[in-house]
Amino acid sequence: MASSACIPSVPVPGDATGLRERARGALLGLAVGDALGAPAENMKPSEIRARWGRITGFVAERPAGTDDTEYAIFSGLLLARHGSALAPAHVEAAWHEWIADREEGPFRGAGFSERGTLENLRRGLAAPISAQHRHAWSDGLAMRAAPHGVFAAGRPAQAARLVAVDGSVSHDGEGIYGGQAVAAGVAAAMAGAPVVAVVASALAVVPDDSWTARSLRRAVAAAHRGERAVRRAVVIGGYPWTDLAPEAVALAFGAYAAADADFRQAVLTAVNMGRDADTTAAVAGALAGATQGVGAIPAEWAAAIGPARGSCLPAMAGHHVLEIADLLSGEERAAAAVHRGELLRPDGGPPADPAAYVLTADEHEAEVRP
Repeated sequence: MASSACIPSVPVPGDATGLRERARGALLGLAVGDALGAPAENMKPSEIRARWGRITGFVAERPAGTDDTEYAIFSGLLLARHGSALAPAHVEAAWHEWIADREEGPFRGAGFSERGTLENLRRGLAAPISAQHRHAWSDGLAMRAAPHGVFAAGRPAQAARLVAVDGSVSHDGEGIYGGQAVAAGVAAAMAGAPVVAVVASALAVVPDDSWTARSLRRAVAAAHRGERAVRRAVVIGGYPWTDLAPEAVALAFGAYAAADADFRQAVLTAVNMGRDADTTAAVAGALAGATQGVGAIPAEWAAAIGPARGSCLPAMAGHHVLEIADLLSGEERAAAAVHRGELLRPDGGPPADPAAYVLTADEHEAEVRP
């Protein structure tokens, strides 16, 4: 893996509005992709075609984000609370506060990596031991990695560092690499980097000989031949689990590259490839949304996304991805409020006054300093 000193930062857009629009595009794009892909999760392309033909829009009566969206909100709030000072202890405490120690009953609607993590935390194990379970290489970190790229806009190495801290509680090895690739790619896209630079930023933060890097390179190389070629390049035929990070992340980047960052085409390509379609479409949507901005998301798709329902994480109910995007971007960057001790209301929500998040020049310099 390249050292962080060798991974250049990408200049961010000069105006705060542009950065905010990209942040909104990234996180709303994630939620839209998640909701579009959820009905096709774990399906083969042939099964998708037999049921719906080619999916071109929502096929669910009440489209909504799944655990992918709710965990992205979870990571966004975690970053808003701690900023660049995020440490494993903060992540572990948040898992307990918002998930493991709550009384809503059994952990609902999440993947194997989250269930394994929760079991370990409830047994009293701490990070990184809490990540020692059979599904530490899942795409569960990749699905919540986009907020790190939004927060560290233009700084792929910083995004990769932060998402690895986030993942230390739940993931290991290729599971961490998948999250780092996504976070770094979104960070580059947030700066308006072209597709080739977004892919290069993702590859720069993971080991060259990793399964994640190999799959990502194969997917992008096949992208000009379309979604079937991308799928053939990375999918492990006959393997029953579809949530392997090296596969899911590669499919998402392949869809993004095949679409040349066009939002509609990127997410629909990911959805129609099947496999872990909610996660692959969520990641492709985050990359394309960060590249093109929120205006690139079809209005009818954007309008379908409401506040999280808490179907997986009850503690995230009521939070909207656009709220998280605003907290993590531009002049409303939530990390500034850490200095003032006013980041969250007693009920866990953000303060009502957005001015609480405005950075002074000195605070901005302190926040962006590596």
